[in-house]
Amino acid sequence: MDLTEIKKIVKLMDDHGLSQFQYEKEDFNLKLKKGVDIDEIQGLLGSLGSGAAPVAPIAAPAPVPAAESAAPEPAGEEVSSPMVGTFYRKASPESPNFVEVGDAVNEGQTLCIIEAMKVMNEIKAEKSGTISQVCVDDGNSVQFGDALFRLQ
Repeated sequence: MDLTEIKKIVKLMDDHGLSQFQYEKEDFNLKLKKGVDIDEIQGLLGSLGSGAAPVAPIAAPAPVPAAESAAPEPAGEEVSSPMVGTFYRKASPESPNFVEVGDAVNEGQTLCIIEAMKVMNEIKAEKSGTISQVCVDDGNSVQFGDALFRLQ
């Protein structure tokens, strides 16, 4: 399964309001979760033991009305993280950043590195454009689907 297929699955999850997806094949297992896992939190709180105060059920957050959540979308197309890891803007501490706001980038050009399990993974531009925003600070952790950059 490649990055394009995973992105399609994430889009389908968004389109249909799904918070969990799991796909298993002979040598492949993909499990995606979005949002807070209420059952897992309640289970953890319940396992604190008898010395802890009684656990009240946790309510899901109330939906925000559409009028209040109509914040303007940042301009540009999002470049999202294909994995969980640590975001780096440069190849080494002494090196310059791969890209800066205002830089024109070409398809296939390295934008950043995400370190996952001690492996440095170059994240490349999927299309040409201009960097309009860097969404993550150097050295911060990122999750699958987090916005890394915005391209115009």
